Amino acid sequence: MQKILPDATAALDGLLRDGMTIAAGGFGLCGIPERLIDAIQASGVTDLTIASNNAGIDNEGLGKLLRTRQVRKMISSYVGENKEFERQFLAGELEVEFCPQGTLAERLRAGGAGIPGFYTKTGVGTQVAEGKEHKEFDGETYILERGIRADLSIIKGWKADEAGNLVFRKTARNFNQPAATSGRICVAEVEEIVPVGSLDPDCIHLPSIYVKRMILGAPYDKKIEFRTVRQREAA
Repeated sequence: MQKILPDATAALDGLLRDGMTIAAGGFGLCGIPERLIDAIQASGVTDLTIASNNAGIDNEGLGKLLRTRQVRKMISSYVGENKEFERQFLAGELEVEFCPQGTLAERLRAGGAGIPGFYTKTGVGTQVAEGKEHKEFDGETYILERGIRADLSIIKGWKADEAGNLVFRKTARNFNQPAATSGRICVAEVEEIVPVGSLDPDCIHLPSIYVKRMILGAPYDKKIEFRTVRQREAA
């Protein structure tokens, strides 16, 4: 099966539709599928539900899709760095499902493992628990969280072989792995593609069975979310 496509537009051909749910890897601007996000923006698809740790920043990452009003709902943990997200949320233009970070990772993982729901203590007694089933286990209260099964997963990897076995680089592994498994179809962009057999089998983070389509996204420009400087002290 030929998984390598020439660009992001070709990799997403036939997969996008209005109203779909997308699981997106990345943390802040680290390990985000930049080329695939750009292609989604260019496609004009709307009414999207996106499950992602955060919503990018203004005009970067998923912030691009918020700016063009292509997102209807975000399922996220941390969204404090995006002014457009804040504006849409406070104006009632964007639906938001806040989810504790570890719970979100497990919801994605559970969805990919075919687990429809699980119980967790995280969020008990807070707004997170409102409207959710409560259950006692060994004298402790837990709430039911649903697994996330997305129509499409978009992820960013470091290195892959031609079959789609994939390795993430350091902290860029973040939400990419659980996001990848939660989608019915997973499309990956990577920085390097090597021949089959080049990667140590014990070092594979995401087996090829999860990756349906793949593109070579490099080169990338390293973006900094916040640049902090201090004035040079006088000699």
